Amino acid sequence: MNAASKVRDTSAARPAFPFSALVGQARLQQALLLAAIDPGLGGVLVTGPRGTAKSTAARALAELLPEGQLVTLPLGASEDRLIGTLDIESALRDGAVRFSPGLLAKAHRGMLYVDEINLLPDALVDALLDAAASGVNTVERDGISHSHAASFVLIGTMNPEEGELRPQLIDRFGLMVELENCFDPTVRQQIVKARLGFDLDPQAFCAAYAEQQAAHVQRIRAARAALPALGFDDAVHVHVSALCIAAAVDGLRADLVMLRAARALAALEQAAAVTTGHVDQVAEGVLQHRRHSREPAQQADSPAAPRPDHPHDASAAPPASSAAATGDRQWGYLPPEPVGTTQVKGVIPLTAKKR
Repeated sequence: MNAASKVRDTSAARPAFPFSALVGQARLQQALLLAAIDPGLGGVLVTGPRGTAKSTAARALAELLPEGQLVTLPLGASEDRLIGTLDIESALRDGAVRFSPGLLAKAHRGMLYVDEINLLPDALVDALLDAAASGVNTVERDGISHSHAASFVLIGTMNPEEGELRPQLIDRFGLMVELENCFDPTVRQQIVKARLGFDLDPQAFCAAYAEQQAAHVQRIRAARAALPALGFDDAVHVHVSALCIAAAVDGLRADLVMLRAARALAALEQAAAVTTGHVDQVAEGVLQHRRHSREPAQQADSPAAPRPDHPHDASAAPPASSAAATGDRQWGYLPPEPVGTTQVKGVIPLTAKKR
């Protein structure tokens, strides 16, 4: 056994923190399980401050996947390392496409984990979101293309204090869970005790949760098998449309994701059909990063709303003294003042022109 093998064996000897041992993360656990059941959801974006177990939860999910492995995308990865490369010279010379797989091919049937996804270049984020949604990775170079299956569970984590993702990229994630700092003393103590127990003896700690972990694995397998048989009736479609319209979302991605997430939840619960109750349980994770406020639009369209900033509506602008008295500052507004006119020599007034 060489040194590299010894290093791999040593790293593999330390297990990941058990998914079943997570404390106070019910919403996150549900979202991760739904993504594991239906990778076509588009993955889960987990946001929150430092120390809220974002990475711990993501790595814990990988231990439950029936097949595949955990693949981590490092911050400094290039596009070629992510999607793979084509040997153009070989294709031109021999007429055969030689493809060197990237991390997307390695993550097939497993999980792709991206920590600090908000710090990645937009092009990389766009590429991995495309593959996560379609289940296929296509590499094109100089008119030559190669495609391969890339069905994986995408989990991205980020700390909003370090920068945001563009709205167009956030919308591509199927579900979003926003974690917050815990200020409940009882819950904090449970979290700390669990972590200390794991760090003290990882093997013994995981053994205590082995039965629950096995049950999660079996539930994921059964849910994946039941997923294709579940459909949606008109009541479910009407409810989804109403929720998305009320949230003023852009496009129809929210509707599609909400339906798929509700179906995955029904499959996880081994329900006979998808119900509006399942929709309600997943709606917040679908709408949280897509919701728009409709109040500004309603105010702008209201005929009764005053528009003091409109250049042609001087009657709607209150006097400066009134604005100052009420504290309603009209930034940029100047009261009208009389301006004198000056006669310019050589210019004949219109009234003096001969017809």
